[in-house]
Amino acid sequence: MKLLFDLLPVILFFVTFKVAGSYPQQSLALAGSTLGWMVGDGTVPANQAPILLATAVAIIASIVQVGSVLARGRRVDPMLWVSLGVIVVFGGATIWFHDETFIKWKPSILYWLFGASLLAGHLVWKKNLLHTLLGTQLEVPSPVWDRLLWAWIVFFALMGIANLAVAYSVPTDTWVNFKLFGLFGLTIVFTLGIGIYLSRHMKEAPDG
Repeated sequence: MKLLFDLLPVILFFVTFKVAGSYPQQSLALAGSTLGWMVGDGTVPANQAPILLATAVAIIASIVQVGSVLARGRRVDPMLWVSLGVIVVFGGATIWFHDETFIKWKPSILYWLFGASLLAGHLVWKKNLLHTLLGTQLEVPSPVWDRLLWAWIVFFALMGIANLAVAYSVPTDTWVNFKLFGLFGLTIVFTLGIGIYLSRHMKEAPDG
């Protein structure tokens, strides 16, 4: 359920884009009536209606996502706050300038922010943030934590590059498919690989 909750904005973005693309006239009318006031010059280009509607839905879903956590009196994960900030800024720019470039950069910016946070923790605060977050759940030697840290830093960097490589080389419709299935699939494969690696060290006594 948590995975579905975390992916909700991405899934709704995908579904909205596909449905809007299947009904171009209706999506154009809906975008004009709901987003016209947000668009810089007051008009919505016909070919941009699906991406604008999908972006608006993703922004709303992200706001509801954070709001639902707060309403239950729970602590909002920092990554969720960062994700909300990025989608509001880059999604808002896409709607205002009716330019899909901004929303295409959003996943890359998010990945690089996550990677930069891990790197800053290591270089500036001399902390392994993965160990800080997961150290009470996993007992592995310190060298393993260090390898995990760098593995995730490199992974986030490459994912950001992969997103832009696809975004600038294929049609938007293909990029939307890649955004949900490609990026998520690569994350699953990488996470499984990390799990297999950790399983080899779980029985070793942790340092200190």
